[in-house]
Amino acid sequence: MNAPLPRTATTCAAISEEALDLTRIFDPGIQIAQWWRPVNGAIADWLNTHADHLGSGFRQILAPGKTPDLARLPAGAGRDALAADLTLLAEMLGELLDARSIGLRLEVVGQAMCPRLHVDRVGIRLLCTYRGPGTEWVDDAAVDRGRLGAGARGLPDESSGLLGPGSRIEVIPPFAVALLKGSLWQGNGGRGVIHRSPAVTPGETPRVLLAMDADW
Repeated sequence: MNAPLPRTATTCAAISEEALDLTRIFDPGIQIAQWWRPVNGAIADWLNTHADHLGSGFRQILAPGKTPDLARLPAGAGRDALAADLTLLAEMLGELLDARSIGLRLEVVGQAMCPRLHVDRVGIRLLCTYRGPGTEWVDDAAVDRGRLGAGARGLPDESSGLLGPGSRIEVIPPFAVALLKGSLWQGNGGRGVIHRSPAVTPGETPRVLLAMDADW
């Protein structure tokens, strides 16, 4: 495992080394569920070797049991392992949300896509960072949601008043699978996990991030 499970108490997160515990995302108080799993060495090594030849990523719709088409990426055992992992995660999310298909985005980026703390207008989204720093999030307990978006008055997250005393920026580890509950989930209006893309330093580029959404 990359790191020990966090010892700090959180009110909105369920973090486990068991994939089955991702179902905790359906608990009313849980806004983010994480399955912390080991780094897949074959995928990590392949991404590092071909970091300059990954393009900008791609988007695909996966029907149940369908394997994503990675033909545009460099061949190798790591590509095969990535395809198998994407297939697994799509099947898991499809079964979890009873979705007819899954929308897949593999983002290859050199900078933060969403650098400000925000809440997604979605139901439940799956994220997994395969290379580079993981997505950052904050617990519900010590934040002022009125400071999100325009309420920040253009100030950085750390000085806008969004982060109250005792709040801290948490990070989803590489290869961990996270389910993020958004504001459009039934009964979750005005809530949703607060998160942002991390800063990416030159030595960490490109960052490779998977996002999956149910397609009903």
